[in-house]
Amino acid sequence: MAGIQSGGEGQGPGGFSQRDFRDAMGQFATGVVIVSTEIEGEAHAMTANAFMSGSLDPFLVLVSIARTARMHDRLRTAGHFGVSVLSQSQQWISNHFAGRPSPDRRPAFEPLSRTPVVAGAAVRLSADLRHEYACGDHTLYVGEVWALQVDREPGGPLLYYGGRYRQVAMPDWMAETMPQILWQENELRY
Repeated sequence: MAGIQSGGEGQGPGGFSQRDFRDAMGQFATGVVIVSTEIEGEAHAMTANAFMSGSLDPFLVLVSIARTARMHDRLRTAGHFGVSVLSQSQQWISNHFAGRPSPDRRPAFEPLSRTPVVAGAAVRLSADLRHEYACGDHTLYVGEVWALQVDREPGGPLLYYGGRYRQVAMPDWMAETMPQILWQENELRY
């Protein structure tokens, strides 16, 4: 196992740089979401992977937004936001809202409650902003979910790992056998 190699510039108290830290955090696979809101009739959106559920009672979600991102102040101004969980066929949408739009495609929004969400996303939710917490150079926004839509046949999730998009890979034989194995295990436990 290789240790952290750091060039010394911008090192923190532990002797590693922001790049080292970013690369280390990139070893944790995440889903990819679009965070969206609406201000004065105009939709605003950005790609993110720092998203998680926070609570089941009440239904809370968290997104982490860089203070330098345009979305940072827009969430605060709007007081509500949407999260659209992307499937593997929607990488182009992630690229679009990450500043790499395709000239021949434009993502479509649909309203969910009072918030625009990405049409056709695997999961679409609308949340009212309840809390915000400073977290270094980011802010953690906590939203209470008021509307939720789930596509029951979305295909696989779009993943981000090691600085690249990834897909869940499962051989066909495993996809066909796994439900049977899980059912048998459940039967054995009872």
